[in-house]
Amino acid sequence: MYSVEKKKKKYTSKMNIVMEGVFDDMNGFLLPSKQQYFMIQQQKICHIKVISPILARSFIEKKVQKKYQKLLEMITELLLDDDESGESFRIALNQIEKFRQEIKNKYRIYLEKKELTRMARQLSVLQEEAKKNLLELQSHYFIDHTRGNARK
Repeated sequence: MYSVEKKKKKYTSKMNIVMEGVFDDMNGFLLPSKQQYFMIQQQKICHIKVISPILARSFIEKKVQKKYQKLLEMITELLLDDDESGESFRIALNQIEKFRQEIKNKYRIYLEKKELTRMARQLSVLQEEAKKNLLELQSHYFIDHTRGNARK
């Protein structure tokens, strides 16, 4: 004799949770979170890495634009600062180079070439201005310093 039993299937999530360390060696963009975790179906997910460059592009464009705007504000403030030692020009040059290297090493594959060339042109103009002002300040300091020694 046979009997038929109905077993209730428990709901299984279609979301695959990957253990930490499995995708560490893969290149991708780690999504930022203010709370250090994401809540997905009442579970805390600490790290979400977007591997597809097409999907990561919008996140990275926003992040780079925020950094770029902050950099432009800081550089214009530094270039307008009347610092006699030229330290503000050196700081501006260092920040420009740091941003360019970060874009080149981290985000180049995610951003469009048109956007990269636009940012590079604007940064090179600001960099040239900072170099010109620094050289002018150094030459002015050198002239004043040599005149002061000649008078003694």
